[in-house]
Amino acid sequence: MSMASMLLLIPVLLISSLVVASAGNFNQDFRVTWGDGRAKMLNDGQLLTLSLDKASGSGFESKNEYLFGKIDMQLKLVAGNSAGTVTAYYLKSEGSTWDEIDFEFLGNLSGNPYILHTNVFSQGKGNREQQFYLWFDPTADFHTYSILWNPQGIVFSVDGTPIREFKNQESNGVPFPKSQAMRIHSSLWNADDWATMGGRVKTDWNAAPFTASYRNFNAATKGDWLSQELDSTSLERLRWVQKNYMIYNYCADVNRFPQGLPVECTTS
Repeated sequence: MSMASMLLLIPVLLISSLVVASAGNFNQDFRVTWGDGRAKMLNDGQLLTLSLDKASGSGFESKNEYLFGKIDMQLKLVAGNSAGTVTAYYLKSEGSTWDEIDFEFLGNLSGNPYILHTNVFSQGKGNREQQFYLWFDPTADFHTYSILWNPQGIVFSVDGTPIREFKNQESNGVPFPKSQAMRIHSSLWNADDWATMGGRVKTDWNAAPFTASYRNFNAATKGDWLSQELDSTSLERLRWVQKNYMIYNYCADVNRFPQGLPVECTTS
């Protein structure tokens, strides 16, 4: 099926019973956590920008914590030569046995695609990476990146298209994030020791400052999504993305796990 045909299948998701208001206001819902003025809330709280220069990056976090939720954020990533930069957007709890659900966007040389890196931590254990290219230029306009987190599992979506599902497999002995509330975090920072081609391509500071932009935050904490699982159409879209755009899957990396793949890879 062609990309255009797949995208036509994407349903419009109508969210009701929101605890946090739709089209959230950054001034009300978030606080800047670091960056010494490099993070800016603009347009009466409707737009937030993070910037990175040689001295520092910047970041923000939500004032609220969430225990399950449907989280949407629109991002426009660093344009041009973004090699060495990482834009991170994730949910994370506190403590030494934290839970975490990650989107990380790894910059690249001009003309080369971003890598979308995803990971899931439960009780401080991660190492569940999947990476993707995107089917559009994420620097040209805003796109919606969503995390659906409910007792059945976690679904990562881009513009309504599911790209990854992490099912609750506690019955098979796999810890699942279910009891620790998480805040929304985002940061723009320099990671040129590893982010682009394993650190072989460094950040070009002549192109600084680098800027990522955010808008249209939504957080639903009540609604039908609490019991939602992927239907047949969504599973078809998920398989399409993973067939055409997935570039790394820990569950296929037999060299990394010589003693055998993780349990969730063999029972899902």
